[in-house]
Amino acid sequence: QVQLVESGGGLVQAGGSLRLSCAASGRTFSSYSMGWFRQAPGKEREFVAAISRGGLNTPYADSVKGRFTISRDNAKNTVYLQMNSLKPDDTAIYYCAARQFPVPVTSTRYDYWGQGTQVTVSS
Repeated sequence: QVQLVESGGGLVQAGGSLRLSCAASGRTFSSYSMGWFRQAPGKEREFVAAISRGGLNTPYADSVKGRFTISRDNAKNTVYLQMNSLKPDDTAIYYCAARQFPVPVTSTRYDYWGQGTQVTVSS
């Protein structure tokens, strides 16, 4: 069982930055691939970024490529999402998730999910 707790969301002006954190419980964090997803009002949850267990593989959604960076610190059981050059379209609830087995890159078929953190970007 893995529990995930996101933090770092908030209100920011367009062009600003935020760093989201996701703290995981348990001793087996390094055995999970991690992902960030987001869901805007009235829209489906969508893939943002993912990171492999060792941190070497980091795919991104085209909409955030070059602006967002995912990273992880296995010693701290934490995954991060650095978000720069934020746009109003980035407004959403951001969720982190963990999975043990491979799935298609943009799939939401993760095993564990956090409760989400709100990110609001004003124009």
